[in-house]
Amino acid sequence: MEWINDGNLDFLKKRKVEAKEEAQKSVASIISNVKTGGDEALKAYTKQFDGIALEAIRVTESEIREAAARVPEQVLKAIKQAAQNIRAFHEKQVPQSWTETVDQGVVLGQKVTALDSVGVYVPGGTACYPSSVLMGAIPALVAGVKRVVLVSPPQKNGLIADGVLAAAREIGIHEIYQVGGAQAIAALAYGTESIQPVDKIVGPGNLYVMLAKKHVFGDVAIDSLAGPSEIAVVADETANAGWIAADLLSQAEHDRLSMPVLVTTSQAFGKEVEQEIEKQLKELPRVEIASASVNNQGKIILVKDIQEAAAAVNQIAPEHLELATNDPHEILPLIRNAGAIFLGKYSSEPVGDYFAGPNHIIPTNGSARYASPLGVDSFIKHSSIIEYSDVALQANGQAIAAFARFEGLEGHARAVEKRMKGAVIHG
Repeated sequence: MEWINDGNLDFLKKRKVEAKEEAQKSVASIISNVKTGGDEALKAYTKQFDGIALEAIRVTESEIREAAARVPEQVLKAIKQAAQNIRAFHEKQVPQSWTETVDQGVVLGQKVTALDSVGVYVPGGTACYPSSVLMGAIPALVAGVKRVVLVSPPQKNGLIADGVLAAAREIGIHEIYQVGGAQAIAALAYGTESIQPVDKIVGPGNLYVMLAKKHVFGDVAIDSLAGPSEIAVVADETANAGWIAADLLSQAEHDRLSMPVLVTTSQAFGKEVEQEIEKQLKELPRVEIASASVNNQGKIILVKDIQEAAAAVNQIAPEHLELATNDPHEILPLIRNAGAIFLGKYSSEPVGDYFAGPNHIIPTNGSARYASPLGVDSFIKHSSIIEYSDVALQANGQAIAAFARFEGLEGHARAVEKRMKGAVIHG
């Protein structure tokens, strides 16, 4: 890992992953072909990229039921409990419509409406992510979205992973399609014979999925353009070096471009964590990926006190932040930019990934400076409510008309003046 002890965080300028022009052209071509070719294009791309000759695009109820039956009982119980925790957390986020009567009989307010339809992308192929099903779909269901669709690429056996289907069944998602990649994003955005388009697409994916979401944005809403996973851990000498090393590696094993960062006030502790990482790396099944992440992206930032630590964190704006100090609540008020914040020595990042309740779809690449984790707000829209009385219009009409004329919009001014008693229509 690279040591930084001079406060220079220029490495942050390099963390954004730039897609090659070839990849962008490939995604644009895939999207165009799905728009014109529909289901046949989806099947052709699934054969090309996944090696699967699909007979049907939609997963049947019997396939969902059979897949759930193959999942170990202990895992099913974990999925069920995690779903309950996630739902309980997100139910606290539900906003309410409101109106109020102000002066002169004016009624103002806001109407909260859930989106009509949402597509949840769940990565697959060689992996199985039931947690992504729960995190992507539950907030939408809590928000009141009527149609929640799930897409995920098939595995080598030609089926979506059992755990993904089991999680979908647990929370009541039944419209599931076994397609992935940029072609699945295109289908959700524009529709095919089998898949009706949606209003918003959420969920993590590889570079091609991210580029596809970027391409269709504007025709459909998206959650974010997710980059490689990140974790920053602020720790002092009171922390357990072995635990901190394990937490850093929990994100390093995601991707070669994942960024594990330790921010510490103790050089001796930093060296101890570094030694633990080298030791634990050898025991990880994904050692090659984690090693590349640690060696190329890993940082140990040495700071003099918690104020300097907080300043470094706010510059990094990490996806995940652990505060593993003697008093994490002391530094918490200083943190402005972080996606999810884990307090104390027992709050390991995977607790949030799977089980605690808050969402694990979190802003990356420094976007925690302005963005929030996926939540109920991601699946609703607000409409303003405005009701003016005759009294209010008479009292304020001249000001409104003057404002409109100043901007050169005569039609706006006249629309108000025609309702005003004794008003002189100019022009």
